[in-house]
Amino acid sequence: MAVPIRTAVAGLCAGLVAALLTTGPARAEHRDERAWTVSAAAQAPRARISLDDDTGRLSLSVTRDGRTVIEPSPVGIVTERADLSRDLRFLHRKSRTVDERYRTTSGKRLDRRVRMNETRLAFATPAGARLDLVVRASADGVAYRYVLPAAHGDVLGETSAFTLPPDADAWLGTYRPDNEGQFVRYTAATAPTGDYSHQALFATDGGYTLLAESDLTGAYSGARLAHDQGTKTYRVKLADDRVATDGPLATPWRAMVTGDLATVTRSTFTDDLAPAAQITDTSWIRPGTVLWTWLAGGRPAGQSLAAQQAYVDYAAERNWPYEAVDAGWYFKADEWDTTDPDWQTTSWIPELVEYGRAKGVGIIVWIHQRDLDTPEERARWLPTLERWGVKGVKIDFMDSEAQPMLRWYDAVLRETAAHHLMVNFHGSTVPKGIQRTWPHVMTLEGVAGEEKRTNTAAHLTTLPFTRNVIGSMDFTPGAFQRVGLRPNSDAAEAGLAVAYESGLQMFAGTPESYDARPLARDFFDQVPAAWDDTRLLAGRPGEEAVLARRSGDRWFLGGVYAGAARRAEVPLTVGAGRWLVETIQDGADGLVRVSRVLRGGDTFAVDVVANGGFAGIACPWRPGVTSCHR
Repeated sequence: MAVPIRTAVAGLCAGLVAALLTTGPARAEHRDERAWTVSAAAQAPRARISLDDDTGRLSLSVTRDGRTVIEPSPVGIVTERADLSRDLRFLHRKSRTVDERYRTTSGKRLDRRVRMNETRLAFATPAGARLDLVVRASADGVAYRYVLPAAHGDVLGETSAFTLPPDADAWLGTYRPDNEGQFVRYTAATAPTGDYSHQALFATDGGYTLLAESDLTGAYSGARLAHDQGTKTYRVKLADDRVATDGPLATPWRAMVTGDLATVTRSTFTDDLAPAAQITDTSWIRPGTVLWTWLAGGRPAGQSLAAQQAYVDYAAERNWPYEAVDAGWYFKADEWDTTDPDWQTTSWIPELVEYGRAKGVGIIVWIHQRDLDTPEERARWLPTLERWGVKGVKIDFMDSEAQPMLRWYDAVLRETAAHHLMVNFHGSTVPKGIQRTWPHVMTLEGVAGEEKRTNTAAHLTTLPFTRNVIGSMDFTPGAFQRVGLRPNSDAAEAGLAVAYESGLQMFAGTPESYDARPLARDFFDQVPAAWDDTRLLAGRPGEEAVLARRSGDRWFLGGVYAGAARRAEVPLTVGAGRWLVETIQDGADGLVRVSRVLRGGDTFAVDVVANGGFAGIACPWRPGVTSCHR
């Protein structure tokens, strides 16, 4: 049963009203203006909103340090009873500051601080229909949303668009409902005609800008970008031709994460825009590394208790906190993809959970969305899994960002939280602030990940600057056994465990492939899945990405490269003092470990093979310290 529209909209608007009452007094400004600016600081991105005298149309542009980020771009929304994209007249302006702190359960860093300036501009049509344009600016981005204080019928579309300098470099992923398109480099004007994923990255004179959404719920519709080759404009195209609404409406944020590449990579802007957490007790939500069994064992493993127990044994031996059972466990033995109607009484999952509990390994189980698509089904599945002691669910095959599916997300998010089940979404949307609002969502796929056989090394080096910027990404690294099916080296594959952030880091390899590479295996033993800080050490989309992520006093390093072999220079910008740096690199006869003592700020060299990379750990050094492993 779909979530009632009135309930969803009322909740959204209540959240918006609450947000307007957060720290920072609002002030109303009643002046006959035609242009307004919003910025958080002198060196921060600056939004300029303009109202055309002749047409009554709004546009928004963004600059940084006086240089162009986004050229003047259309702003507006059309409903069945009001065209709120033209013939607008200015009513008044209110401004306030947003100053918040919050803590997450996973992500680039757990403790967050939000500082934004917000302007709310009120407009009206000649017939009296009201449109409020809410614009926020912070040190790392600009965002806007539409607020319709009164009902104007269903939404028929937006005139929202982003206009870039035509020669701006662009990294775009062809749109797919499962968000698994590959990112390819174009320029803003030369990209082929078609639809693209909303998380598009552009490089302009004003720096890098990643387009994104935040606070998307079943009250609205998901968006993608539509482009005509030869033009420099990317239009916002909704998944639905008509978005149902029967009352006031606040749309999702249209976000522009903006800054130098390091700022964009480290940004939590889309989370910062999202509503506060809907869960108060998060003690049961625990990120961690996972032995994932689909690429390791396939269909046979999914239907074998003995195979799953062997995987649990291996996870326990490695001190990996979770093991994931993928498709097959509740299917009929002789009919793949057919649900056993007696699964609640015939399943061996309870036995596996007890087996894992005795060894300190939690169990996560796969389930198809079609088995959770009604309240009755969820009332059968979710309490049963909770009663068995399952720690989380991997829900697969949503493959839509249309409003009906988003309403399903609204329902399943509440219900999995109520039953203390962590969530990993596959065949899914991408994070759009969801992990702040629902902290039990540990990761989402929405990426051309390890399962793909057509990935390129260039695509792999683009992901830290595109898809992974906006939230956890279940790429499933570590499939060492897929030699010839993945484009990178073994050292680069190990580095993905750090270069890619995921609250449940699903390792996709076989025990045999790990044991054949003990340096990578032992490195995986050390890698956490939640971070205190994240920094970009070096990078260029499509060419290289070297990230450092801190846990406690250790920095974990992950570097991935595309192209010819080289001697890469990496700055150790992780803080002052002396550091022991241990890297795992590709050698002539397999992986090798290289250790060195450096001062913070020094540069170290890594010999990288073609489409290679490295993994590493940096820890404080003092005499007697010989390893960063603990």
